[in-house]
Amino acid sequence: MEYYRIDAESEIPKYKQVVDMIISDIESGIFKQGQRIPSINETSEELLLSRDTVEKAYVFLRKKGILSSVRGKGYYVKNINVGKKIKVCLIFNKLSNYKRNLYASFVEAVGTKASVDVFIYNYDILQFKEIIDNNINDYDYFVILPHFRDEKADVASIIKNISKEKVLIIDRFISELKDYPVVYQEYDKDIQQALSEAVDLLKKYKRLQLVFPKNEFYSPHIARGFQVFCQVNDFDFQIVNSVTEENISKEDVYIIVSDNHLYELLKYLKAKGWEPGKDIGIVSYNDIAVKELLCDGITTISTNHDQIGKIAAEMILSKNFKQIKSPFEFVKRKSL
Repeated sequence: MEYYRIDAESEIPKYKQVVDMIISDIESGIFKQGQRIPSINETSEELLLSRDTVEKAYVFLRKKGILSSVRGKGYYVKNINVGKKIKVCLIFNKLSNYKRNLYASFVEAVGTKASVDVFIYNYDILQFKEIIDNNINDYDYFVILPHFRDEKADVASIIKNISKEKVLIIDRFISELKDYPVVYQEYDKDIQQALSEAVDLLKKYKRLQLVFPKNEFYSPHIARGFQVFCQVNDFDFQIVNSVTEENISKEDVYIIVSDNHLYELLKYLKAKGWEPGKDIGIVSYNDIAVKELLCDGITTISTNHDQIGKIAAEMILSKNFKQIKSPFEFVKRKSL
């Protein structure tokens, strides 16, 4: 520290100048983690400042968690990441509306405390590995949504190359990483729980049809959970891969996983003059604002992507990592 770093003519209070000076010395590596810094008296003499001014600065830094104090020994550097933004690598399987919502809520929650970069691997395990390999030393945290074309892809061994304390998994629980922090969905149980809230409404219809895309890499546990629900509750049911004019029947309920299929179904209904909630029932996966407006309201079952983003951000900011099941909601609207 040198006395000329204190500007006696500045409008910035002298104690605040001392604070900024010490932070600058920590950021530049002059003071290391756990290192004792000059005493209040030493700094006071070197900077030609009153002892009270320097003490005020040191107390301020201790309250901020930047310094710690030991009675009779002095002040020590407690936190070297005082001004550095946390760098977060957010790795998505695809960039859908729901992923955008998750991203937006995550970024809003971390605010100015972190910089966030997004990488997309398009369900490809090799692209995923390349992203990890190329960035493994460049980020403080990796937030990963692990969904792949091949359900048996060895994603665990790739993730384990990253230091465990840097990893947060969201959307899917991976048994090989059972000790890792995660905000996860239980796809089979979620659909059972959500549809159970609507049993009385579903009983108005003859049959339940799950429209489950064949080549869009949705979790097969959704179809399994749907099948279990129908069997337990004695519903006639069918699982189809697409929406066609031939497989649309009056008095059926359609549980639609893909929005593309939802829009196709609505086109067919308009052509036929059928009314959702009267002639057929519709339940759509993943709630977004437009579904509240379509056909006076489309009933949805959905995880709360905004909440997932906030939970993930809060874990990183607080460094309080845990395993949390993401919220899943049934939203009743006119289409059922």
